[in-house]
Parts: sequence; structure tokens; C-alpha cells
Amino acid sequence: MEQPSLFGVASPVDPAAERMLELRRLIEHHNRCYYEQDRPEISDAEYDTLFRELQQLEQQHPGLAAPDSPTLRVGGQPLARFVQVRHRLPMLSLENAPDEAAIREFEQRCRSFLGLADAISLTYLGEPKMDGLAVELVYRDGLLVQASTRGDGEVGEEVTANIRTIRNVPLRLNGAELPTLLEVRGEVYLPLAAFQQLNSQREEDGEPAFANPRNAAAGSIRQLDPKVAARRPLALVCYGVGMIEGEGAAATTQTGLMQQLAGWGLPVSDRQRRVTGIEKAVAYYRDLLAQRDELPYEIDGAVLKIDDLRLQQELGEKSRSPRWAVACKFPPRQAETRLDDILLSVGRTGVITPVAILQPVELSGVTVSRATLHNWDEIERKDVRIGDRVVVERAGDVIPAVVKVLTEQRSGQERMVPAPQQCPVCGAPTARLEGEVAVRCLGGLACPPQLAETIIHFASRDAMDIEGLGSKYIEQLISLGLVKDVADLYHLTERDFMQFERMGDKLASNLLNAISASKQQELGRFVFALGIRHVGARTARLLAEQFGSIAQLQAATLDELTSIRDVGPAVAASIRSFFDNPVNQAVVQRLLEAGVAPAAASKRVGGRLSGRTFVFTGTLTGFSRDAAKAMVEDGGGTVTGSVSKKTDYLVAGSEAGSKLDKARTLGVVVLDEEQFLQLLETE
Repeated sequence: MEQPSLFGVASPVDPAAERMLELRRLIEHHNRCYYEQDRPEISDAEYDTLFRELQQLEQQHPGLAAPDSPTLRVGGQPLARFVQVRHRLPMLSLENAPDEAAIREFEQRCRSFLGLADAISLTYLGEPKMDGLAVELVYRDGLLVQASTRGDGEVGEEVTANIRTIRNVPLRLNGAELPTLLEVRGEVYLPLAAFQQLNSQREEDGEPAFANPRNAAAGSIRQLDPKVAARRPLALVCYGVGMIEGEGAAATTQTGLMQQLAGWGLPVSDRQRRVTGIEKAVAYYRDLLAQRDELPYEIDGAVLKIDDLRLQQELGEKSRSPRWAVACKFPPRQAETRLDDILLSVGRTGVITPVAILQPVELSGVTVSRATLHNWDEIERKDVRIGDRVVVERAGDVIPAVVKVLTEQRSGQERMVPAPQQCPVCGAPTARLEGEVAVRCLGGLACPPQLAETIIHFASRDAMDIEGLGSKYIEQLISLGLVKDVADLYHLTERDFMQFERMGDKLASNLLNAISASKQQELGRFVFALGIRHVGARTARLLAEQFGSIAQLQAATLDELTSIRDVGPAVAASIRSFFDNPVNQAVVQRLLEAGVAPAAASKRVGGRLSGRTFVFTGTLTGFSRDAAKAMVEDGGGTVTGSVSKKTDYLVAGSEAGSKLDKARTLGVVVLDEEQFLQLLETE
């Protein structure tokens, strides 16, 4: 029996093809539940299992991999350079209306050009003006085939691999009646919560913070390595089309066109509003301005478009902008004030951040008295001094930033602030590590701010999840000298907690029970709780799955660490550096002695290859290195990059080198590809 293949050609029924099709449907369904409906139906672990199975099948059957596979969202190989793309229709800019009077003037120009009588009202579609990066996506027969930046409006850069990583971008459109060609225009943006988290992580990692969400989105899309974009929770919102051909091109209004895009699965703004008459359009602009600070993303205005597509065509375009649309800009969220002082804040990893203390000033309805200065490179670049008149801006961050120094207003009494040579809190030496912009305190756990933040992180929900142990109690524990590192938490008594203000027997008992319960926490959470630089919750989970115990992770070599997916040289070096530190070794040992027994990763339990360690070397012909690794891991085994006494099997392809010699010297079992597959079948 034959059936149509995914590409329209009849082919015999193939179990692998059927399973891959089923997995793609399942994964995309769960993506919609998680990212669009905020209603996940399965756990992260179950989702990861489906995803890994699809990856493995695609590696084993590359000819069956679909061009819209969800595995494309993890990012492909880095690009050598961006390729230029010429837009079939120019991506025009919008004319700006800086105030309500200019919005009314826009309508008068349209009415005059069209020769409309006063009795005839114009209808508009209003939508937020997203502050992101403009892009064009090209779909042929419903399949995403190309994506490019706006560039100069005529020519942009191809960023298809990066756009594919965005979760709300459909790789294939929905519906039966799809256009043969659709060029959809939209804005890529970074939600505010993700922007704040990204900047915090960058500062902790010693990297320069992004100035605003737009820069972060643009920087993410213009990465030569798509895996960088894949790690950032970007989103797309569509606002229009370029060329559209074939079925489905029947809309007569801008509103209808947006409804068509939404029906095909493309994301459009949920803040659109269709209004009739210019006064209602102005009212929409006011409403959006009032909501600006409550939105989960940055906008810098409202866009008004004449709704009738026939009238749009009649109005046409000027050299750089359409006559039928206008960008109604919001007032800038900036204010001028005096910088009275610069305080130094010490974070969990020792990063010292300069914070500007300002004369209080009203900014977007909020009284602002502090602003971030990020780091000393920024201070030097902007020439910031105590006593300066400065411009501060709220651009998507909780703490505003100093964006400009008004040097022309200087009196000569302003003072420069050099980078500190000693920690402002504990007095330990500071250092600026190679390749970083941050200055760090080298005091480690002897530095109180680092200790407090370390314990807060250790007890947090995604880490050891010690319910009720918040920053207020942690600060008291430190100030009373009851904890000097995280291991001390497990030696606390009810009498210790009773020293706190307003502490009752029941509350003290609840805290002690929560601390005790955390002793049996999952290994991945425990690894994350240790606060190793560059190791987030996902990487910690991968490490737990790979090594199965804290002892094996502590003993892992750099080669073994870098053999893990998503663990690069910098992350591996950070892990190795953490466990090589005698202070950290002592803390981990004290945690284990106190009864902390993190549960081994479930992936390793009961697998047919559980406890077996494999190394691959030489050129494999029957399957890829990634596919071989996936087969071992699916059986509960471990793949490392170097041969040691702990290695059970070396799988040798052609042109095997020094690893093969070392394996023979150590008595490691050597398998060829056929023997490896036989082992998988018999185990």
C-alpha cells in the first residue's frame, strides 16, 4: 500500500516517517499550548523526550526530515556571514506624528488627496507601534522559506535560521486555502521580563548590558550563530504584507487582512482596534499611551492605518513612506536631574555594579531616585561624574539608566569615580577578568552580599525550593552569625530561629521542615542551587542526566563536560573552576555530611546501558556522532569525550587515533560500528 509523502510524492508506508509526522504534530501542539495558550498539557521532561526522539529519527533518516520540523527551532550551524536579500516590494518607513494636532493633520491630508466630502468618515485600524526589529518573512505554499531584516528598506540581511528559532513564528501556515506566495512584515521584540533577566545574567557574566529591549532583539537576530537567538525568548508580531499571490488574497480591509494572517497561524497584536473618525483614532492613541507602562513589552507609539485597502492603493506612497499610515509617537520617557553620588552594589557572583544616586525626578508617573550605570566602561564612555546634570530614561528596565551627561552644564566641581581596587563591603581585592567588562570582588563567601545572594539563590523555587526562607530571614541569619555558608542551613535549630523578631513556634517549625525536606531534592536542582557561573536550570538538568551523581560531576574532566550538548568551553571551564576551589569543595562535602542527598537523574535509572560509559573516535559511516550519542543516552548510558579507566567501551570508526591506543593500553573494550549496534540490540 502506498500513501502520499510529506512532499506530495507517493511512497510506501514507512514506520519511521509515520512516527516523525506524529512527533512533529505532537510537539507543535504542545508548543502552542505552552507558548500561545499558557496551558501546558505535559511536563518539561515529557516534552524533552518527544523532542529527543524526533531529533534521533531525523539523524537516522535525514531524507525524511521535514523543512518545517520543530527541531529547527534549536538553531543550526553558525553562519560565516549574512547574505543580502532584496525585498520585492520596499519596506517603507512611516511618517511620524509627534502630537495629537499632527494626527488630525494626517487625516486632513488624506481627505484632501482623496477629495472626500466632510460628511464621509474615514475608518482606521489602530495598533501598537512595537519597539523592535522590522523583518520580512516569505512563505511559499505555506512553508517558511526565507526571512530577512528591513535593512535600508530596499535590501536587508537574510536571517532565516534565527527567525526559525522564535517560538511563535509558524514554520508552516495553517489552513486549506493558502497563498502561493506570502510576504509578511512584522516586528521581532523581546518581552520586558525576558529583557530584564537577560541583562541581569549578562552583568553577572561580566558582559555589557543591552541599552534597551530593541537593541537586545536586534542583537539577537543579527547573530551569526542561530543557537544564540534560540536561547533568547524572542517573539514576533505581524503588522502587514508585501506581495501576496494565489488563494487567500481576498481581504478588502486592513482589519480583514490581519484576521487572515491570524487564521493562518501568524501572530498579530491583541491590542488592535478598528475605529471610525479621527477623534476616535485620537482616543485610541490616548488609551494606548495610558496603558504603556502596564504592557509586557516596549512600545513607542501607536500606528494608524486607513482600513480600506482600496483607499490605501489610491493614496499610494511617497518616496519613503505610505500616505495611508502614520506613526503617532509617544512622548519620550526621559527626564533631566542631578547625579548626587555613585554607590557600589555587590551581586551574588561578586560583580560590582555602579548605581547612580539621583535627585528624585518624576518619570512616566514614577519617582526615580536611582539609575544603573552598568559598569566602568560605560562610565568612561559617557564620562559620568558625581555632580553632573544627566538625562535618565526608563527603557524597559525596572531601574532606569543614565543615557546622557549634559557636559555643557558642568561647573568644574564634578568628581570622577575610578573602578574600585577593593570590595566596598568586605575589603577584599577586586579584579577584572580577561574578556569581561565587570569588576568582581574576590572575597567569595566571605563577602556578606555574595553570601546573602548565594543563600537566596540556593533556597529559591527553581533550586532547593526551601519554602518560606526569604531574603528577610536570610539577612537575619547572616547578621546573627548563624550561617556562614549554605551548608549551615542544615544545622539550624528551632532555638536559632526563635532569636528572630516576631518568630513563633509554628513558623520556626515550618521553616525547619522546609529545610529538611529539601535534603531529598532532585540532582539537577541541587546543581543549579550551587550557583555555578554560566550554569542555568536547563544546563544543570543536563549535567544531572549525564553524570547521575554529584560525585561524578565533581570528577568530570573538561573533555567529558564539553561532550554534553549545550556545554561549551566557557561553561565547562566555569564548572571545573567551581569544583576545583577548596572552599567550594568543603561546602559541598558539608552539605552531603548534613544529609543532603540529591536524587539521581531518572533518565539513568533502569536503562539497559545504565552505568556504562562510551567514547567514540574516528570517522563513523553508519550514523552520525550525535545519533550514536543519542542511542547511548536513550539507553541510560553516558558518552564522554576522553578515554579513562572509567570508560567501558570505545567505539572506533575509520582513522581512529590516539584514543584507540589509550583504550587498548587501559584494557577498554573496543567495538566497531556493527558490534556497537549488536550491543544495543542485545543489552
